[in-house]
Amino acid sequence: MTSAPLAERLGLPSGPLFFPVTACAPDGSVDLDIHRTHVRRGVEAGAAAVFACCGTGEFHALTPEEYERCVRAAVEVTQGRVPVVAGVGYGTALAVRYARLAQEAGADGLLAMPPYLVVAGQEGLLRHYREVAAATALPVVVYQRDNAVFTPSTVVELARTDGIVGLKDGHGDLDLMQRTVSAVRGEVPGGFLYFNGLPTAELTQLAYRGIGITLYSSAVFCFAPEIALAFHRALREGDETTTRRLLDGFYRPFVELRAQGRGYAVSLVKAGVRLRGLDVGEVRPPLHEPAEPHVEQLAQLIERGYALLKEDA
Repeated sequence: MTSAPLAERLGLPSGPLFFPVTACAPDGSVDLDIHRTHVRRGVEAGAAAVFACCGTGEFHALTPEEYERCVRAAVEVTQGRVPVVAGVGYGTALAVRYARLAQEAGADGLLAMPPYLVVAGQEGLLRHYREVAAATALPVVVYQRDNAVFTPSTVVELARTDGIVGLKDGHGDLDLMQRTVSAVRGEVPGGFLYFNGLPTAELTQLAYRGIGITLYSSAVFCFAPEIALAFHRALREGDETTTRRLLDGFYRPFVELRAQGRGYAVSLVKAGVRLRGLDVGEVRPPLHEPAEPHVEQLAQLIERGYALLKEDA
């Protein structure tokens, strides 16, 4: 059953969906002031929504107390201009606890990440997400990836569940996604939402658009919002020249650089934010910082990306 307010706000985004990093001080503690600055700059740059404390925001590394403070800070900064969606995860009991903390902090919705460690069957996964959805009044987007991959019939049941409004796909099986979209369309009336949630989703977004999925997450927006906005606008307007220029000159090389280290989908993004002048600190263990040559390559790539925008000016 679609929750109209959030679904409508996410369904027709005016800009990229922003997944901010979580800022840390030199001693490793969460730096709420820098966190607020990072979120504020993203909203002012044109983000359509803020997904706080999700994968890019190192949800796995935050205590419940840090999590609640970070979500609350994001809500305070956005001031209702765009929705704030908070990540939740781990086992069912902890996911429910985080969901309630997010609701207390003023979040508009939840992104439910895979359960911790276990490989569950479809029946167990469905029970897990239904319990998370029932725990609060917040609408839930379920994140498909790793140990939480669903059959089309399971997604139909998720879409029928009160409070679950969408599916974010980080698995990348387009055949499965096409069958899922078709099954839900035929069985469940209303506007169930789908998101491309692969790392650096821009690289695969042309393929996802081909099966009708127009929403996607953008980690690049964290450190190069103008590039992310230009790509988002080019897709929306059918500007193939700009789309291909940015794919070939920026996004593909960035994905190839990201593949050089484990955890770079987070740590390289955080390094990018620092390169652009905002000291959001380092990643927390078990992630590690990118090698210095890779940071230097990232700096060159960012410069190249902005040069590509000038070609289009």
